[in-house]
Amino acid sequence: MCTELHLLRPRQQKGISLVELIMFIVIVSLAIVGILSVMNVTTKASADPMLRKQALAVAESLLEEIQLQAFTYCSPDDANATTAVSAAACANAANSEDNLPGSARVSNAPNIARVANNVADYHKLNLPVIYDVNGTDVGVTGFSAKVLITQVGTTLTITNTDVLQIDVTVTDPGANTYTLTGYRFRYAPRAVP
Repeated sequence: MCTELHLLRPRQQKGISLVELIMFIVIVSLAIVGILSVMNVTTKASADPMLRKQALAVAESLLEEIQLQAFTYCSPDDANATTAVSAAACANAANSEDNLPGSARVSNAPNIARVANNVADYHKLNLPVIYDVNGTDVGVTGFSAKVLITQVGTTLTITNTDVLQIDVTVTDPGANTYTLTGYRFRYAPRAVP
């Protein structure tokens, strides 16, 4: 009787069959290929972290350089630029800094120090090659920077000319752009902050 029961019960499988093993290998291989292709697309689409750090360092440095300039009522070549307490006190009314200059009054040239007397001197500055304030190449090739200054006092219910928004945009060799924005208030116009 024991032999008859033994014959009626199916044999229990020990291990896996060849078909199951092949199916497992195929499924795992497809999953790995899918994950690697997603990682490949993500890596190609992301900016190089070193380029991003260098671009941000350039932008921060330039923004700080601009914000550390005096914010006078008169253009730097006006005789009263360092003493005027309003735009009306400029020696020549045409020298009022109430209107931003049409182009940058500072240069970006090798071996020539960038001399500025006012925040507005940097308006529309274009740096196709990055030099520091002393005209020394900072060693980041393929980077460029642009500066745009906007009068934004009216958005803060202050006289429009008393607040400048400084936008520094740096482009890295991969054509990625990074913009930093800072503000300069005319709280002590002739003093360095």
